[in-house]
Amino acid sequence: MEYKTLGRSGLLVSEVCLGAMTFGNEVNEAQSIDMIHRFLDQGGNFIDTADVYVGGESEKIVGKAIKERRSEVVLATKVRMRVGPHPNDFGYSRRRILEGVDQSLKRLNTDYIDLYQLHVWDNITPIEETIRTLDDLISSGKVRYIGCSNFLAWQMMKALSYSDFNNMARFISIQPQYSLINREMDREILPLCKAENVGVIPWAPIGGGFLTGKYKQSETPSSGRLSKGIGESSWENRANAKNFEILHTVQEIAHAIDKTPAQVALNWLHNKEEITSPIFGASNMQQFEENMGSVGWKLSEDHWNKLDEISQLPSEYPTRFLEKFSR
Repeated sequence: MEYKTLGRSGLLVSEVCLGAMTFGNEVNEAQSIDMIHRFLDQGGNFIDTADVYVGGESEKIVGKAIKERRSEVVLATKVRMRVGPHPNDFGYSRRRILEGVDQSLKRLNTDYIDLYQLHVWDNITPIEETIRTLDDLISSGKVRYIGCSNFLAWQMMKALSYSDFNNMARFISIQPQYSLINREMDREILPLCKAENVGVIPWAPIGGGFLTGKYKQSETPSSGRLSKGIGESSWENRANAKNFEILHTVQEIAHAIDKTPAQVALNWLHNKEEITSPIFGASNMQQFEENMGSVGWKLSEDHWNKLDEISQLPSEYPTRFLEKFSR
């Protein structure tokens, strides 16, 4: 296992991050705890959850699993989504964040969170109020670092600028959707992260299971996440000709080097300059071990470039216009 610094910080995180969204739902408590322990035993140290996952059960399970191994773990969670029926049970107001962090600390059975992340942009609360509250949490010791997730480039830059101008804590990471079949972040987020030294910890790094290769173009899946037809990982979003072209290339390379398609897709991310640590989830131990098999080796330059080329976004304005003046 290799380790990388997370953005503009000295915090070292493993090259893969264990996502806990399935814990307490698709994976029962005992299996989840076993998975976390195996992850730590194999050198992983980065675990990501959120207050809203499985109604808080995910945080509780993670808390139980790491109770005796807290010092080994870089623990990340999130705030923002609705957690109750009342008007202030969502968002980034000072009240909600202060309540949210205390609730997460209780469920996680710890007195500090390593990385506290804003889950999605909040159009109601001024970013000034949010950043000041997060800065106070760092001063109090309840939170060590802050990050964001699912932000647009202008939203993240607005937050970073406010932090810098007022000498307050700034985001050290962003958690966006990113994979060989979801490279929209190449347009503005990844260049911004490179310029501002912000770590990138992608979710859905194998396209919600699409890049495992278990789905066929001619067959709508009857089981699994892609069969549910909700959100980004719906079959409607994934099953297009371009994505299957990318998948076929992944499968060809996987066959040639005796790896699985999922391992190839993850390894491509490990070796992309802007990416710090892809977040993988697992519904069972077999999936967990397969994903962990993406570390400890490296795609050849030819294979990496082939995947990069097949998955690149089409040229568009203003990028193609600005490229003429980049020298």
